[in-house]
Amino acid sequence: MRATALLLLVVLGLGGVGPAVAAAFDPEAATEAYLARVPPDQRAKSDAYFEGGYWIQLWSFLLGLAVAWLLLGTGLSARMRDLGEWIPFRPISVWIYAVLYVLVTSVLLFPWSAYVDFFREHQYGMATHSFASWLWDQAKGLLLALVFMPLLLVALYAVLRRAPRTWWLWGSVVAMAFLIVGVLIAPIWINPLFNKYTPLEPGPIRESILSMARANGVPADEVYMMDASRQTKRISANVSGLAGTTRVTLNDNLLERTSPPEIEAVMGHELGHYVLNHVYEAIVELGLVILVGFAWLYFAFGRALARWGERWRVRGVDDPAGLPLLVALLAVFFFVLTPINNTIIRVNEVEADIFGLNASRQPDGFAEVALKLGEYRKLSPGPIEEWVFFDHPSGRNRILMAMRWKAEELERGARGAEWQQAVDRGD
Repeated sequence: MRATALLLLVVLGLGGVGPAVAAAFDPEAATEAYLARVPPDQRAKSDAYFEGGYWIQLWSFLLGLAVAWLLLGTGLSARMRDLGEWIPFRPISVWIYAVLYVLVTSVLLFPWSAYVDFFREHQYGMATHSFASWLWDQAKGLLLALVFMPLLLVALYAVLRRAPRTWWLWGSVVAMAFLIVGVLIAPIWINPLFNKYTPLEPGPIRESILSMARANGVPADEVYMMDASRQTKRISANVSGLAGTTRVTLNDNLLERTSPPEIEAVMGHELGHYVLNHVYEAIVELGLVILVGFAWLYFAFGRALARWGERWRVRGVDDPAGLPLLVALLAVFFFVLTPINNTIIRVNEVEADIFGLNASRQPDGFAEVALKLGEYRKLSPGPIEEWVFFDHPSGRNRILMAMRWKAEELERGARGAEWQQAVDRGD
Protein backbone atom coordinates (compact mmCIF):
# COMPACT_ATOMS: atom_id res chain seq x y z
CA MET A 1 0.00 0.00 0.00
CA ARG A 2 2.84 2.38 0.82
CA ALA A 3 4.39 1.73 -2.60
CA THR A 4 1.04 2.38 -4.25
CA ALA A 5 0.70 5.65 -2.36
CA LEU A 6 4.16 6.75 -3.48
CA LEU A 7 3.29 5.93 -7.07
CA LEU A 8 0.14 8.02 -6.75
CA LEU A 9 2.12 10.97 -5.40
CA VAL A 10 4.49 10.82 -8.35
CA VAL A 11 1.59 10.67 -10.80
CA LEU A 12 -0.26 13.59 -9.21
CA GLY A 13 2.84 15.70 -8.71
CA LEU A 14 4.40 15.33 -12.12
CA GLY A 15 1.67 15.66 -14.70
CA GLY A 16 0.24 12.16 -14.69
CA VAL A 17 3.38 10.22 -15.69
CA GLY A 18 4.15 7.30 -13.39
CA PRO A 19 7.47 5.58 -12.64
CA ALA A 20 6.64 2.73 -14.99
CA VAL A 21 7.26 5.07 -17.91
CA ALA A 22 9.89 7.26 -16.25
CA ALA A 23 12.66 5.83 -18.38
CA ALA A 24 10.66 6.60 -21.53
CA PHE A 25 10.32 10.30 -20.73
CA ASP A 26 12.60 12.24 -23.08
CA PRO A 27 13.34 15.85 -21.98
CA GLU A 28 14.45 16.86 -25.48
CA ALA A 29 11.28 15.49 -27.08
CA ALA A 30 9.12 17.09 -24.39
CA THR A 31 10.83 20.43 -25.02
CA GLU A 32 10.21 20.20 -28.75
CA ALA A 33 6.58 19.32 -28.07
CA TYR A 34 6.16 22.51 -26.02
CA LEU A 35 7.87 24.66 -28.64
CA ALA A 36 5.76 23.12 -31.41
CA ARG A 37 2.64 24.55 -29.77
CA VAL A 38 3.66 28.07 -30.78
CA PRO A 39 2.18 28.89 -34.22
CA PRO A 40 4.75 29.94 -36.86
CA ASP A 41 3.27 33.42 -37.22
CA GLN A 42 3.49 34.06 -33.48
CA ARG A 43 7.07 32.75 -33.41
CA ALA A 44 8.00 35.05 -36.29
CA LYS A 45 6.43 38.05 -34.57
CA SER A 46 8.22 37.33 -31.29
CA ASP A 47 11.55 36.83 -33.07
CA ALA A 48 11.11 40.09 -34.99
CA TYR A 49 10.29 41.97 -31.80
CA PHE A 50 13.26 40.63 -29.87
CA GLU A 51 15.76 40.87 -32.75
CA GLY A 52 14.63 44.44 -33.32
CA GLY A 53 15.82 45.04 -29.79
CA TYR A 54 19.38 44.36 -30.93
CA TRP A 55 19.14 47.31 -33.30
CA ILE A 56 17.49 49.42 -30.63
CA GLN A 57 20.50 48.83 -28.38
CA LEU A 58 22.81 49.95 -31.17
CA TRP A 59 20.79 53.02 -32.13
CA SER A 60 20.30 54.01 -28.48
CA PHE A 61 24.07 53.86 -28.04
CA LEU A 62 24.73 55.90 -31.18
CA LEU A 63 22.07 58.48 -30.32
CA GLY A 64 23.59 58.86 -26.87
CA LEU A 65 26.96 59.57 -28.48
CA ALA A 66 25.33 62.03 -30.86
CA VAL A 67 23.72 63.93 -27.99
CA ALA A 68 27.06 64.07 -26.16
CA TRP A 69 28.75 65.39 -29.31
CA LEU A 70 26.00 67.98 -29.78
CA LEU A 71 26.33 69.27 -26.21
CA LEU A 72 30.12 69.42 -26.40
CA GLY A 73 30.65 70.42 -30.04
CA THR A 74 28.18 73.29 -30.02
CA GLY A 75 29.43 74.61 -26.69
CA LEU A 76 25.98 74.14 -25.16
CA SER A 77 27.42 72.15 -22.26
CA ALA A 78 29.91 74.92 -21.51
CA ARG A 79 27.14 77.54 -21.63
CA MET A 80 25.06 75.46 -19.20
CA ARG A 81 28.10 75.36 -16.92
CA ASP A 82 28.52 79.12 -17.19
CA LEU A 83 24.88 79.63 -16.31
CA GLY A 84 25.30 77.54 -13.17
CA GLU A 85 28.38 79.52 -12.17
CA TRP A 86 26.33 82.70 -11.82
CA ILE A 87 25.96 81.34 -8.31
CA PRO A 88 29.56 80.91 -7.11
CA PHE A 89 28.77 78.26 -4.50
CA ARG A 90 30.10 75.10 -6.16
CA PRO A 91 27.41 72.57 -5.12
CA ILE A 92 24.67 74.92 -6.31
CA SER A 93 26.37 75.57 -9.65
CA VAL A 94 26.75 71.81 -10.22
CA TRP A 95 23.13 71.30 -9.19
CA ILE A 96 21.97 73.91 -11.75
CA TYR A 97 24.04 72.26 -14.48
CA ALA A 98 22.62 68.85 -13.59
CA VAL A 99 19.03 70.11 -13.82
CA LEU A 100 19.73 71.68 -17.21
CA TYR A 101 21.48 68.51 -18.41
CA VAL A 102 18.50 66.31 -17.46
CA LEU A 103 16.04 68.67 -19.15
CA VAL A 104 18.04 69.12 -22.37
CA THR A 105 18.88 65.44 -22.87
CA SER A 106 15.30 64.43 -22.07
CA VAL A 107 13.98 66.78 -24.75
CA LEU A 108 16.55 65.66 -27.32
CA LEU A 109 15.89 61.96 -26.73
CA PHE A 110 12.12 62.23 -26.31
CA PRO A 111 11.19 61.24 -29.91
CA TRP A 112 13.33 58.11 -29.66
CA SER A 113 11.90 57.24 -26.24
CA ALA A 114 8.37 57.69 -27.57
CA TYR A 115 9.05 55.34 -30.47
CA VAL A 116 10.80 52.65 -28.42
CA ASP A 117 8.67 52.70 -25.29
CA PHE A 118 5.23 53.57 -26.69
CA PHE A 119 4.69 53.27 -30.44
CA ARG A 120 6.78 50.14 -30.96
CA GLU A 121 5.25 48.44 -27.94
CA HIS A 122 1.79 49.09 -29.36
CA GLN A 123 2.91 47.96 -32.81
CA TYR A 124 3.74 44.53 -31.39
CA GLY A 125 0.68 44.38 -29.15
CA MET A 126 2.58 44.52 -25.86
CA ALA A 127 1.36 47.89 -24.52
CA THR A 128 -2.08 48.71 -23.18
CA HIS A 129 -1.87 52.33 -21.98
CA SER A 130 -2.85 55.46 -23.84
CA PHE A 131 -0.34 58.06 -24.94
CA ALA A 132 -1.55 60.40 -22.21
CA SER A 133 -0.99 57.71 -19.57
CA TRP A 134 2.45 56.93 -20.94
CA LEU A 135 3.32 60.62 -21.02
CA TRP A 136 2.29 61.00 -17.37
CA ASP A 137 4.59 58.13 -16.39
CA GLN A 138 7.40 59.80 -18.35
CA ALA A 139 6.75 63.04 -16.50
CA LYS A 140 7.03 61.27 -13.16
CA GLY A 141 10.26 59.66 -14.29
CA LEU A 142 11.60 63.06 -15.31
CA LEU A 143 10.73 64.53 -11.91
CA LEU A 144 12.57 61.69 -10.18
CA ALA A 145 15.59 62.28 -12.42
CA LEU A 146 15.50 65.97 -11.51
CA VAL A 147 15.65 64.98 -7.84
CA PHE A 148 18.27 62.23 -7.86
CA MET A 149 20.57 63.14 -10.77
CA PRO A 150 21.63 66.48 -9.25
CA LEU A 151 22.33 64.78 -5.92
CA LEU A 152 24.50 62.19 -7.64
CA LEU A 153 26.41 64.80 -9.66
CA VAL A 154 26.97 67.12 -6.71
CA ALA A 155 28.51 64.21 -4.79
CA LEU A 156 30.49 62.98 -7.80
CA TYR A 157 31.96 66.36 -8.72
CA ALA A 158 32.93 67.00 -5.11
CA VAL A 159 35.06 63.84 -5.36
CA LEU A 160 36.47 64.81 -8.76
CA ARG A 161 37.52 68.18 -7.39
CA ARG A 162 39.08 66.96 -4.13
CA ALA A 163 40.83 63.79 -5.37
CA PRO A 164 42.47 64.72 -8.70
CA ARG A 165 44.60 61.56 -8.81
CA THR A 166 42.30 58.97 -7.28
CA TRP A 167 38.93 60.34 -8.42
CA TRP A 168 38.24 57.21 -10.45
CA LEU A 169 38.35 55.10 -7.28
CA TRP A 170 36.24 57.39 -5.09
CA GLY A 171 33.93 58.20 -7.98
CA SER A 172 33.12 54.51 -8.34
CA VAL A 173 32.35 54.41 -4.60
CA VAL A 174 29.88 57.28 -5.00
CA ALA A 175 28.25 55.59 -7.99
CA MET A 176 28.00 52.32 -6.06
CA ALA A 177 26.41 54.06 -3.08
CA PHE A 178 23.69 55.55 -5.27
CA LEU A 179 23.22 52.20 -7.04
CA ILE A 180 22.70 50.43 -3.71
CA VAL A 181 20.22 53.03 -2.52
CA GLY A 182 18.33 52.82 -5.81
CA VAL A 183 18.19 49.01 -5.86
CA LEU A 184 17.01 48.74 -2.29
CA ILE A 185 14.48 51.57 -2.11
CA ALA A 186 12.99 51.51 -5.63
CA PRO A 187 10.66 48.49 -5.17
CA ILE A 188 9.26 49.86 -1.91
CA TRP A 189 9.13 53.62 -2.38
CA ILE A 190 9.65 54.44 -6.07
CA ASN A 191 7.68 51.80 -7.99
CA PRO A 192 4.40 52.63 -6.18
CA LEU A 193 4.59 56.06 -7.82
CA PHE A 194 3.91 54.34 -11.15
CA ASN A 195 1.57 51.49 -10.16
CA LYS A 196 -0.97 50.70 -7.50
CA TYR A 197 -0.06 47.93 -5.04
CA THR A 198 -2.85 46.18 -3.17
CA PRO A 199 -2.82 43.13 -0.89
CA LEU A 200 -3.83 39.97 -2.71
CA GLU A 201 -7.19 38.70 -1.55
CA PRO A 202 -7.12 35.62 0.72
CA GLY A 203 -7.42 32.39 -1.20
CA PRO A 204 -5.52 29.32 -2.39
CA ILE A 205 -3.04 31.28 -4.54
CA ARG A 206 -2.09 33.65 -1.72
CA GLU A 207 -1.74 30.81 0.75
CA SER A 208 0.35 28.77 -1.67
CA ILE A 209 2.77 31.66 -2.22
CA LEU A 210 3.10 32.39 1.50
CA SER A 211 3.57 28.69 2.20
CA MET A 212 6.49 28.58 -0.24
CA ALA A 213 7.89 31.74 1.34
CA ARG A 214 7.71 30.28 4.86
CA ALA A 215 9.20 26.97 3.72
CA ASN A 216 12.19 28.78 2.22
CA GLY A 217 12.82 31.26 5.02
CA VAL A 218 11.48 34.39 3.33
CA PRO A 219 10.14 36.77 6.03
CA ALA A 220 6.96 37.84 4.25
CA ASP A 221 3.44 37.71 5.64
CA GLU A 222 1.68 39.49 2.79
CA VAL A 223 1.41 39.17 -1.00
CA TYR A 224 0.80 42.26 -3.11
CA MET A 225 -0.69 42.63 -6.58
CA MET A 226 0.45 45.39 -8.95
CA ASP A 227 -1.83 46.79 -11.65
CA ALA A 228 0.62 46.34 -14.53
CA SER A 229 -2.21 45.59 -16.97
CA ARG A 230 -2.89 49.30 -17.35
CA GLN A 231 0.49 49.59 -19.08
CA THR A 232 1.51 46.25 -20.56
CA LYS A 233 0.56 42.63 -21.25
CA ARG A 234 3.80 41.27 -19.77
CA ILE A 235 3.75 38.99 -16.76
CA SER A 236 6.14 39.56 -13.88
CA ALA A 237 6.69 39.21 -10.15
CA ASN A 238 9.38 39.97 -7.60
CA VAL A 239 10.46 39.57 -4.00
CA SER A 240 12.18 42.72 -2.77
CA GLY A 241 13.08 44.80 0.24
CA LEU A 242 15.27 44.46 3.31
CA ALA A 243 14.96 44.48 7.09
CA GLY A 244 11.23 44.77 7.79
CA THR A 245 10.22 45.83 4.27
CA THR A 246 10.31 42.45 2.48
CA ARG A 247 7.53 42.38 -0.10
CA VAL A 248 6.26 39.58 -2.33
CA THR A 249 4.62 41.03 -5.44
CA LEU A 250 3.02 39.67 -8.58
CA ASN A 251 1.42 41.70 -11.30
CA ASP A 252 -2.22 41.30 -12.26
CA ASN A 253 -1.26 39.93 -15.69
CA LEU A 254 0.37 36.94 -14.01
CA LEU A 255 -2.73 36.42 -11.91
CA GLU A 256 -5.15 36.71 -14.82
CA ARG A 257 -3.20 35.04 -17.64
CA THR A 258 -1.71 32.00 -15.93
CA SER A 259 -2.82 28.92 -14.00
CA PRO A 260 -2.01 28.20 -10.33
CA PRO A 261 0.90 25.85 -11.25
CA GLU A 262 2.37 28.58 -13.46
CA ILE A 263 2.01 31.15 -10.69
CA GLU A 264 3.73 28.81 -8.25
CA ALA A 265 6.58 28.26 -10.72
CA VAL A 266 7.10 32.00 -11.19
CA MET A 267 6.92 32.79 -7.49
CA GLY A 268 9.32 29.95 -6.70
CA HIS A 269 11.78 31.58 -9.10
CA GLU A 270 11.35 35.00 -7.48
CA LEU A 271 11.74 33.56 -3.99
CA GLY A 272 14.96 32.02 -5.27
CA HIS A 273 16.39 35.44 -6.08
CA TYR A 274 15.73 36.51 -2.49
CA VAL A 275 16.96 33.37 -0.76
CA LEU A 276 20.11 33.21 -2.90
CA ASN A 277 20.87 36.89 -2.13
CA HIS A 278 21.06 37.75 -5.81
CA VAL A 279 20.46 41.45 -5.22
CA TYR A 280 23.52 41.72 -3.02
CA GLU A 281 25.55 39.44 -5.26
CA ALA A 282 24.65 41.56 -8.29
CA ILE A 283 25.60 44.73 -6.40
CA VAL A 284 29.07 43.33 -5.74
CA GLU A 285 29.50 42.13 -9.32
CA LEU A 286 28.22 45.32 -10.87
CA GLY A 287 30.33 47.26 -8.38
CA LEU A 288 33.43 45.64 -9.83
CA VAL A 289 32.21 46.50 -13.32
CA ILE A 290 31.68 50.12 -12.26
CA LEU A 291 35.17 50.23 -10.74
CA VAL A 292 36.70 49.05 -14.01
CA GLY A 293 34.48 51.53 -15.86
CA PHE A 294 35.80 54.45 -13.79
CA ALA A 295 39.37 53.26 -14.36
CA TRP A 296 38.57 53.40 -18.09
CA LEU A 297 37.26 56.94 -17.60
CA TYR A 298 40.50 57.93 -15.90
CA PHE A 299 42.46 56.58 -18.86
CA ALA A 300 40.25 57.91 -21.66
CA PHE A 301 38.98 61.24 -20.33
CA GLY A 302 42.43 62.82 -20.03
CA ARG A 303 43.35 61.86 -23.57
CA ALA A 304 40.10 63.14 -25.02
CA LEU A 305 40.42 66.35 -23.00
CA ALA A 306 43.98 66.96 -24.23
CA ARG A 307 42.77 66.70 -27.82
CA TRP A 308 39.40 68.46 -27.76
CA GLY A 309 39.06 70.10 -24.34
CA GLU A 310 39.99 73.60 -25.47
CA ARG A 311 37.54 73.44 -28.39
CA TRP A 312 34.77 72.24 -26.06
CA ARG A 313 35.74 74.76 -23.32
CA VAL A 314 36.06 71.94 -20.78
CA ARG A 315 38.61 72.87 -18.11
CA GLY A 316 39.20 69.49 -16.53
CA VAL A 317 37.62 66.35 -15.18
CA ASP A 318 36.06 68.33 -12.32
CA ASP A 319 34.31 70.70 -14.75
CA PRO A 320 30.59 69.85 -15.08
CA ALA A 321 30.78 70.89 -18.73
CA GLY A 322 32.66 67.64 -19.31
CA LEU A 323 29.76 65.49 -18.11
CA PRO A 324 28.64 64.59 -21.69
CA LEU A 325 32.14 63.24 -22.33
CA LEU A 326 32.05 61.17 -19.12
CA VAL A 327 28.63 59.81 -20.09
CA ALA A 328 29.76 59.02 -23.65
CA LEU A 329 32.88 57.18 -22.47
CA LEU A 330 30.85 55.17 -19.96
CA ALA A 331 28.35 54.36 -22.71
CA VAL A 332 31.19 52.98 -24.86
CA PHE A 333 32.42 50.90 -21.93
CA PHE A 334 29.05 49.38 -21.10
CA PHE A 335 28.18 48.82 -24.76
CA VAL A 336 31.35 46.77 -25.23
CA LEU A 337 30.63 44.88 -22.00
CA THR A 338 27.07 43.98 -23.03
CA PRO A 339 27.78 40.21 -23.14
CA ILE A 340 29.52 40.32 -19.75
CA ASN A 341 26.75 42.26 -18.03
CA ASN A 342 24.09 40.04 -19.58
CA THR A 343 25.96 36.95 -18.43
CA ILE A 344 26.16 38.22 -14.85
CA ILE A 345 22.38 38.59 -14.80
CA ARG A 346 21.69 35.40 -16.77
CA VAL A 347 23.70 33.22 -14.39
CA ASN A 348 21.60 34.44 -11.48
CA GLU A 349 18.44 33.81 -13.47
CA VAL A 350 19.49 30.20 -14.10
CA GLU A 351 20.14 29.70 -10.39
CA ALA A 352 16.72 31.14 -9.56
CA ASP A 353 15.11 28.86 -12.17
CA ILE A 354 16.62 25.79 -10.51
CA PHE A 355 15.58 27.02 -7.08
CA GLY A 356 12.07 27.72 -8.33
CA LEU A 357 11.68 24.23 -9.77
CA ASN A 358 12.68 22.66 -6.47
CA ALA A 359 10.52 25.04 -4.44
CA SER A 360 7.35 24.82 -6.55
CA ARG A 361 7.75 21.34 -8.05
CA GLN A 362 5.87 22.59 -11.11
CA PRO A 363 8.00 21.76 -14.18
CA ASP A 364 5.07 21.91 -16.57
CA GLY A 365 3.88 25.18 -15.05
CA PHE A 366 7.39 26.50 -15.52
CA ALA A 367 7.38 25.43 -19.18
CA GLU A 368 4.00 27.04 -19.79
CA VAL A 369 5.28 30.33 -18.40
CA ALA A 370 8.35 30.11 -20.62
CA LEU A 371 6.03 29.95 -23.62
CA LYS A 372 4.17 33.04 -22.46
CA LEU A 373 7.44 34.90 -21.97
CA GLY A 374 8.19 33.84 -25.53
CA GLU A 375 5.63 36.41 -26.66
CA TYR A 376 8.40 39.00 -26.42
CA ARG A 377 11.58 36.94 -25.97
CA LYS A 378 13.02 34.88 -28.79
CA LEU A 379 12.43 31.23 -27.89
CA SER A 380 15.27 29.51 -29.76
CA PRO A 381 18.34 31.71 -30.33
CA GLY A 382 21.75 30.42 -31.30
CA PRO A 383 24.31 29.96 -28.50
CA ILE A 384 26.37 33.04 -29.40
CA GLU A 385 23.23 35.11 -29.85
CA GLU A 386 22.02 34.06 -26.41
CA TRP A 387 25.40 34.83 -24.82
CA VAL A 388 25.56 38.32 -26.31
CA PHE A 389 21.98 39.56 -26.13
CA PHE A 390 20.06 37.57 -23.49
CA ASP A 391 20.02 38.64 -19.85
CA HIS A 392 17.68 35.69 -19.14
CA PRO A 393 17.95 32.10 -20.39
CA SER A 394 16.13 31.52 -23.67
CA GLY A 395 12.71 29.90 -23.63
CA ARG A 396 14.07 26.70 -25.12
CA ASN A 397 16.74 26.34 -22.45
CA ARG A 398 14.29 27.11 -19.67
CA ILE A 399 11.81 24.51 -20.90
CA LEU A 400 14.60 21.99 -21.36
CA MET A 401 15.77 22.62 -17.80
CA ALA A 402 12.24 22.02 -16.51
CA MET A 403 11.86 18.83 -18.52
CA ARG A 404 15.21 17.51 -17.31
CA TRP A 405 14.11 18.24 -13.74
CA LYS A 406 10.87 16.38 -14.42
CA ALA A 407 12.71 13.40 -15.90
CA GLU A 408 15.03 13.12 -12.91
CA GLU A 409 12.12 13.37 -10.48
CA LEU A 410 10.25 10.65 -12.36
CA GLU A 411 13.30 8.41 -12.22
CA ARG A 412 13.86 9.17 -8.55
CA GLY A 413 10.23 8.42 -7.82
CA ALA A 414 10.48 5.14 -9.71
CA ARG A 415 13.57 4.12 -7.75
CA GLY A 416 11.85 5.05 -4.50
CA ALA A 417 8.80 2.99 -5.40
CA GLU A 418 10.95 -0.02 -6.30
CA TRP A 419 12.89 0.34 -3.06
CA GLN A 420 9.68 0.52 -1.05
CA GLN A 421 8.31 -2.55 -2.80
CA ALA A 422 11.50 -4.40 -1.89
CA VAL A 423 11.10 -3.29 1.72
CA ASP A 424 7.48 -4.43 1.76
CA ARG A 425 8.53 -7.85 0.39
CA GLY A 426 11.26 -8.12 3.01
CA ASP A 427 14.08 -8.28 0.39
